[in-house]
Parts: sequence; structure tokens; C-alpha cells
Amino acid sequence: MPRSFRSAFVIAVAGLTALSACSVRVLDDDEFDAVTATSAPASSSPSSSPGTVTGEGSTATTTAPEGTVVPTIDWEDCGRRLECGVLEVPLDHDDPSTGTLRLAVTRRLAEDGDDRIGSLLANPGGPGFGGQILAEEAELYFASDLLERFDIVGWDPRGTGDSEPAVDCIDDYDDHFGYDIPPDPGDELEAFVTRARTFVEACQQQAGDLLLHISTEDSARDMDLLRQALGEEQISYFGFSYGSELGATWATLFPDTVRAAVLDGAADPTADALEGVLQQAAGFESQLDTFLAACSADRECAFHSGGRAESAYDALMTQLGDTPLIVSADRIPVSRGVAYTAVASALYGDFLWPRLERALADARDGDGRGLLELHDDYFQRRSDGSYGDELEAFLAISCLDDPGPVGVDAVLATVERFEAVAPRLGAGFAYGFECALWPVPSPGRVTITGAGAGPIVVIGTTGDAATPIESSRMMADTLQDGRFVIVEANRHTGYGVNRCIIDLVGDYLIDLDAPADETYCD
Repeated sequence: MPRSFRSAFVIAVAGLTALSACSVRVLDDDEFDAVTATSAPASSSPSSSPGTVTGEGSTATTTAPEGTVVPTIDWEDCGRRLECGVLEVPLDHDDPSTGTLRLAVTRRLAEDGDDRIGSLLANPGGPGFGGQILAEEAELYFASDLLERFDIVGWDPRGTGDSEPAVDCIDDYDDHFGYDIPPDPGDELEAFVTRARTFVEACQQQAGDLLLHISTEDSARDMDLLRQALGEEQISYFGFSYGSELGATWATLFPDTVRAAVLDGAADPTADALEGVLQQAAGFESQLDTFLAACSADRECAFHSGGRAESAYDALMTQLGDTPLIVSADRIPVSRGVAYTAVASALYGDFLWPRLERALADARDGDGRGLLELHDDYFQRRSDGSYGDELEAFLAISCLDDPGPVGVDAVLATVERFEAVAPRLGAGFAYGFECALWPVPSPGRVTITGAGAGPIVVIGTTGDAATPIESSRMMADTLQDGRFVIVEANRHTGYGVNRCIIDLVGDYLIDLDAPADETYCD
């Protein structure tokens, strides 16, 4: 699959062990038209410290305390207003003598150089996704007013994408994640755990000491080095989904450097790993209920089933659990577990619901290709059958931040809780053993406060499966000056949905005109 990700990406890990947040999507045609519509020029420039404006092939510098080595980036012209470079950061921020990592960075230069405000750091989420795409294809992600006034800076966080080294554990996902859920007790459950253990051992063997140093806090500290290399005393940030957690961590650690920050599709920063995934299970269940109810009410829905889409779905899942569908001899059967992944993949936005309708209808008729394609999209399977390393990086970062229940028995003890909050999808979220078996101890997460960072805009959508709206509201409430903005939409992340949210974000990032808390955009 090309590097153009949809709005969010919950990884199915032994089912649907969900991300705390996810990757931003390239906007569809209607949204693209809205986002790229011409915006009125800003009436005034905000008070900021833009630092050194560097041209092609130059190196940025900034003021630092005496004796401190200022990080630099040697930029190269990459065409289309793009500059590419590498930022070296310590493997261990507390002990720089342990060596360095190389972070791949791309920036798209502001179109209006005379009125340039500064840099806008951007992260697409995951965790595990590289962020250079947000600069490389900035026109698909950001409105024209932001492109005019900011250098859009995307980087591949440590352990991801083109940064070196990157986490890479396995090559064939079918062997590790293409099995049925829930597993039967006994041999099937044992095989389930063995696959997870094999995956964990492969990660440890391939990534080694890197696994100790790819936490969200590590990446937030990299962000401050990136700010210094860009030559800016204060800098702006736009984070989508997990990028909200990263941004909130950065704002908490380095509040004096925050000019402005937008957190779109945020998880609850007060929830531990187990509670966070339970919240997501409930969110996906709610969106599945919404999808099925809409299908039952619409005779044009391919899975209408005489107005009984809910019961037809339940019957199909039972059927796939008993008799998986064979698509081809060289691919995994479309079991109930594969179907869970496919369904979750399509619940990130109602723009995907027509595909899900048809896939479910075809599966009922014995054709599993549509469900397998959604499953493959979920895992970022490419046309040649290969996979990126997003899943491996996601697990390495998530398990280091907070592994959740530790040990097989502890995971099994949560199954009833998942089934209670999500009767249809809960089992798919419950059976994830990778973090429970993770070999690296967690240093713990930064307690989010945002104290001293000023107003931070947090966006939540009413029909968000991956980061339910109450989770995003909790992020805003936890921040010292969080301004919560509600967007009416059935999708994950809200920027680009309508002119209201596009203009609101533009006014804030450009003019520092922060919205009132609980502003509503419909």
C-alpha cells in the first residue's frame, strides 16, 4: 500500500489490540476540496520568535546555553518546495555516550516567505508511522493558509520509517496475526500464545537495545532537539491521534517552547493501557452499532438483509468462526478473527462504510475477498505481499510506554471485561499477548499537564471509534488550558471535515486566536 494512510489505524495484534491513537488519513475528494479552498489572508501576524529562516542547502542554528552543542540539519533540495535532512539524536537522552540515532526529516517551505511565521511540526500518529509524508504531501493534509505561512516539518520518529535504525521484527504477518478469535482453550490458545512469544523474541533479536529507547518521552525529547535545529525559540505543532499524546508529552516537558499546539483525535491521558483499550473497544462497538442500524434502515445498503443487518452480521460471524472462507491457497482463510480486523478497519470513517457493506454481503454469499482486502489495508499490506514496519514499531513503542496486563493469565482475566463493554467486538480486543510478554521493562509515562504551555486546542469527533469523544474531552480537561472543539462526524480526527474546523484551526495557529472551550463545529 502506498504511503497515504487513512484517518486512523488500529493495529490488530492477536486480534484488535488497539492503538492508543492512530494515523491521519489522506482526505477524500470532498474533504480535499474543502481543505484546499482559498482562505482569506490573516489580518495580522502573531507575536512569535520564528528563529533563523534557512534556505536550500543551509544549516539552521539557534542560541543555546554556553557549552551546549546545538543540533543541526544539513538540508538538501528535494524538489517541490521540499528540503530533506537528517537529525542526529542520542540513543539515550540521559547518557549521550551510548551513541546516536538518525531521524529522517522533511520540510515543505512556506509559500509566503515574507510573512512566514515559523515551522509547524506535524505527526500523523500510530505510534509507529513515519511523519515525513505530512510534509511531502502537505497539500492533502493542511489548508492553504497554513501552507502559506508555515514551513511544514514532518519527521520519522525514532524506530520508525526511514529513521535509522528502525524496528523490524518479522516479514510475513499472515503467520503471526491471521488466526481466529477467540481461540479455543487448549491447543489453539497455546498456539496463539506461542505465535506472540515468537514475535516478541524476533523483535528483541532484531532491535536489541533500541527497544529500551523508543518511548513517547524519548520522541518528545527528540522534538525539542528538532526545534533547536530549526532555529526557533518557540514552535507550533499539529498532532493527529497518537500524535496528540506525543504533543501533550512534549508540551508538558517543554512548555516554554510551545507557540501553539493542535491535538486532533486524542486519547485519554489519565487512562492506563488496559483502560485505554477498553475505551476503544466500546468506541468501535458503538460505531459498529451505528453502521448496522444505518444499514438496516437503508434499502440501498448492500448488507440490508431485509432490515435485519444486526442479526445477519451476528450470523455471519458465527459462520466464519465455524467455516472460514478460502480466498486463495497462498493466503490466510477469512476467519472470524480476520473479519474482526476488516470490520475495525472500516469503522474509522463512514467514507469506508460502502466497502464494508459490500464485503459483508459478499462474505455471506461465500466470497471473502472484500473482508480480506480490508484486513490487508488494516495491516498496510502492499500489492506485492510485503508489509511495512508500522506494526512492529507500534508494539515496541506502546509496550514500552505501558504494557498493560503482564503475563498470559493476566490477559485472559480481562476477556470478560472486554466482552461486557463490546459484545460483538470485545473478544477481538482482548486477546493480545505481545505486550504481556514484552521483554523490556517500562519506564512509565509522563504525567500530562501542559502546565505553562498556554492554550492548546484539542479536537474530538462525535463518531470517533479509535479515540472516543469522551477520551478526547479528557485530554482537554487534563491540560492546564485545553480548549476542546467538537466536530460532528463519523470518523477519526476532525480537521478537514468542514469549513468551521478548518477556519478555527487556521485562526489559532496563525493569529493565536484560541477558541472557547467546548466550541462546536457541525
